[in-house]
Formats: sequence, structure tokens, C-alpha cells
Amino acid sequence: MFDIVALVEWGGYVGLTAIIFAESGLFFGFFLPGDSLLFTAGFLASQGILNFWILAPLLFIAAVTGDSVGYAFGYRVGPAIFSREDSRFFHKEYLVRTEHFFEKYGSRAVLLARFMPVVRTFTPILAGVGKMRYATFLSYNLIGGALWALGLTGAGYFLGTTIPNIDRYMLPIILLIVVMSVIPPFYEYMKSRRL
Repeated sequence: MFDIVALVEWGGYVGLTAIIFAESGLFFGFFLPGDSLLFTAGFLASQGILNFWILAPLLFIAAVTGDSVGYAFGYRVGPAIFSREDSRFFHKEYLVRTEHFFEKYGSRAVLLARFMPVVRTFTPILAGVGKMRYATFLSYNLIGGALWALGLTGAGYFLGTTIPNIDRYMLPIILLIVVMSVIPPFYEYMKSRRL
């Protein structure tokens, strides 16, 4: 089983920042465990392993900057993205799924996508491809980055400081976060199969 606690402890501030940045806007970042990583980092900060007041701003900046880099990439590369062949890190299916999500929710997709693995990585790129106004994109990006990065990290920190011996329940909590993050894309997938 993938040991997320060991990953957070090994990576520290630099590793966590890099992972959140990559998952937020680089093609190959879609497989990274952002949600559970943020929660675990917050929990470890509550145990004194990391400093929450350094960690939280770093993760927020990484999330917002990652999305902005993804947007800039999409804006510059544009339609060429859609003609790419599938590779180890890129599958056209992910881009098409994100495009449908973006069409359905418009600007709010930038905010909502934060809580959906895979979609979270490709939404800023599609916002750039679609030439969404950067000021609009940035406002949703800042709100989504705060809710996601600060919210999940803060939840881990809060639970770690208020519930005694919560470390006994870390695995079930992380599994619950993973399941909850998979429900929205699974629901969309099942809905599309019925059409």
C-alpha cells in the first residue's frame, strides 16, 4: 500500500509544494494524490512534524501558480493539444472529459475542478485553450486554491489538534478522502454511459 505519510515526511515542504504545483496544472500531474496529500500534510503539521503556518501558504501558492502555468500553457499551445497522440502521461479522453465539464459549468469549473482528480489538472489548460479572460480565471483560481489547499490542509491540522490519537484513524480517513474525490468523476462517467 502506498504510504502517504512517509511520502509527506520524505518530501517535506519542497516535495509537497512541487507535487501540488504539478497536479494543479502540468499534464503529468493528473495521477498525483493531491487531496489525501493535503490532509495528511495538515495532520503531520498538527503533530509538530511540519509548521502549519509555513506549510499552508506554500501549498496555496503552489496550487494557484500551478493552475496559472496550466492556463498559460493552454493559452499558448491552444488547439494543438487536441491533435496530440496518446502517450504515457497524456490521454485525449482526459481532455475531452474535462472539456465537457468545462462546457457544463463555465467559469465555475475552475473552482469546482479543484475537488475532482484528473479534471483538476486539465481544467486550467482548457481555460487557456478557450481563451478565458485571465482576470476571471485568476479570481476563480484564487478561491478554488484557497478552498482546496487551505481547506484540506486546515482540516487535517484541525482534526489532528482536537481529536486524541487520530493517527489510529489516518488510513480510514485517507481512504474516505480518496473515495469522496472519486465519486464526482464516477458519477459523471455513469451518467454519460446512460445517455
